[in-house]
Amino acid sequence: MIRIMIIEDDLVLATHLAQQLNNTGYQVSGIKTNGPDAILHFEKFQPQLLLVDIGLGGGMDGIETVSRIQEENDTTVIFLTGNDDQAHFEKARETQPFAFISKPFNFNELLRTLALATARMEAEQQRSASAGFYPDSIFIRNQNKLVKILYDDIHFVEAERNYSKIHTGEQSFLVVSPLKTLAGKLPAHLFIRIHRSYLVSIPKIDAIGDGFLEVNRRTIPVSKHFKQALLKKINAL
Repeated sequence: MIRIMIIEDDLVLATHLAQQLNNTGYQVSGIKTNGPDAILHFEKFQPQLLLVDIGLGGGMDGIETVSRIQEENDTTVIFLTGNDDQAHFEKARETQPFAFISKPFNFNELLRTLALATARMEAEQQRSASAGFYPDSIFIRNQNKLVKILYDDIHFVEAERNYSKIHTGEQSFLVVSPLKTLAGKLPAHLFIRIHRSYLVSIPKIDAIGDGFLEVNRRTIPVSKHFKQALLKKINAL
């Protein structure tokens, strides 16, 4: 069952929407009317999908709220807004939402969008679960051919919207795969997620500081959300 958090400052609308979603088989983990409360709720309950009103009050709008959550987490986002001008759309698009729905909306339209989002999430999980690992390498598509990259050559991987950039010691490869999907295809004993936008090769880590680490003279941010998992993976005195 998909867990959904509703981030909406119109409490009447949010409550009615939550009832409808619960009645149609979804689980609403909570309703939050402002950004800070939504961030705290996400950290505690880890909902898989967010329904977000862009025009939140309280100094932090829906787009900023989502951006803050995405600093340390992956989640699917559907924006709901009464303001569908191009400027808001362009700003919201930077967070890579699944959909952008204008108010007032038809509930059946929202259900269809949720069904598509759920199907994509489940497909990504299945691809990650069924991905077979080559003993020492991964093949990526590069210039109309599949190129083998040894795990030992990969230093870190960086997210670029719906793409990922694999950095080796000598060059970089841009692949058509979100970081979350690519992470599921790399061996967990060699690679670890340290930030929403980065995963690194554990053997390539040269140093770990307060909020960052170093790989081949490159400084890479480490999110608090991933720090403890990282420390458990290394042999530290």
